[in-house]
Amino acid sequence: MAENKKSRAPRSSGPRKPRPPQPGLEPRRAALALVQAVRRDGRLLAELTDTEEGPLAVLSPPERARAQRLAAQALRHAQRIDKALSPFLEKAPPARVRMVLHLAVVELCEDRSAAHGVVNGWVTLVRAHPKTRHLAGLVNAVLRRASEELAPGWDSLPPSRLPDWLRKPFRKAYGGEAVAAMEAVFAAQPPLDLTPKDGDAAALAGALGGTALPTGSVRLAEAGQVSALPGYAEGQWWVQDAAAAVPARVLAPAKGARVLDLCAAPGGKTQQMAAAGAEVTALDISPARMARVAENLARTGLAAQTVVADAMDWAPEMPFDGILLDAPCTATGTLRRHPDLPFAKTAAATAELAALQAAMLDRALGWLAPGGRLVFCTCSLLPEEGEAQIAAALARHPGLVADPLDPAEFGLPAAAAVPGGLRLRPDFLKDQGGMDGFFIARLHLAPL
Repeated sequence: MAENKKSRAPRSSGPRKPRPPQPGLEPRRAALALVQAVRRDGRLLAELTDTEEGPLAVLSPPERARAQRLAAQALRHAQRIDKALSPFLEKAPPARVRMVLHLAVVELCEDRSAAHGVVNGWVTLVRAHPKTRHLAGLVNAVLRRASEELAPGWDSLPPSRLPDWLRKPFRKAYGGEAVAAMEAVFAAQPPLDLTPKDGDAAALAGALGGTALPTGSVRLAEAGQVSALPGYAEGQWWVQDAAAAVPARVLAPAKGARVLDLCAAPGGKTQQMAAAGAEVTALDISPARMARVAENLARTGLAAQTVVADAMDWAPEMPFDGILLDAPCTATGTLRRHPDLPFAKTAAATAELAALQAAMLDRALGWLAPGGRLVFCTCSLLPEEGEAQIAAALARHPGLVADPLDPAEFGLPAAAAVPGGLRLRPDFLKDQGGMDGFFIARLHLAPL
């Protein structure tokens, strides 16, 4: 007699339906790709995010913003995270896993996100990659410990230190106390600064619930989506760091003056001078960046002639009353907004950039009308790209004069006064979120 067996439902021979993706998985995957591109390949975040292709291409605008913020925060706190995680690791994990841990710690400790979702999301990504799936258990264990032991005391941990190629020259130029203050500013998420089209910072601050800075900018601690803020669509203001807004105020072109904005993109200085009534020519070598300048001018209802050209090949038809040269530089003054720079750049580029700055300055001086003024500036904290650059220019050009500048006139502390111009440091206005580092000089040619 045949054995009577319980009947079983036949197994389906078709493919299994894929599980629905976990919420937040794609922004995490994109953030990991961004951090890898910076740390492994030496790419800049701006190169990776200002494109229709790449890790962010398939994400919605909110997901893009989340991925970019996670990547930036992981880079900003990299050294701090490594030190905090060292007691949880017997040996250094592979680079990909290390970056996963950095991003997860940002979610756990900076964002205070729920540990369950953060841990499960990152473990899923680690398990899905053939080279890291065997380390999923390690990631799970480390992140669970981090959520319990690291998150509560996160805010009391010291900030990441600058790499030696920056810290050493900064200490030599500004001293250890100033460098420590800068590092504290670099560790914080920077606020959003706006430049009012009509120059009325107090009115714009009142309308947006911001703070009117002594420099003339308006600062918002938490802005959210910029394009949704009141006055954006109407072109009443534009985004511009408080320090970046100072050079145009130093040039202070008169209404109707012919002025040239060299290396104009993204266009904040062009807009400032156009709003003051100057006849502005904006020049930049990048067609894509100049297209953005044109878009910003259109939104704010301001007019300027835009030129795409290499300043070393181009020449004007007639001289200018004023020139603003925001020269290419290492951008070491913008670390608070660009924490990828220490990973993507090295000291090797400084000498080449300094030589280009000198050549551009010499060329631009030849385009000044009699009695005209030239403002030279760089968003760098390295003296080779600022104070030393102007000292060398004064030695090269008989009759070239650097105007004395009073920091108080521009809402800056007295410490901003240096030989040859103004030195803006990230720790200025530190209690209000700091500012980018800049060097600014105003020059004119005296009759011989």
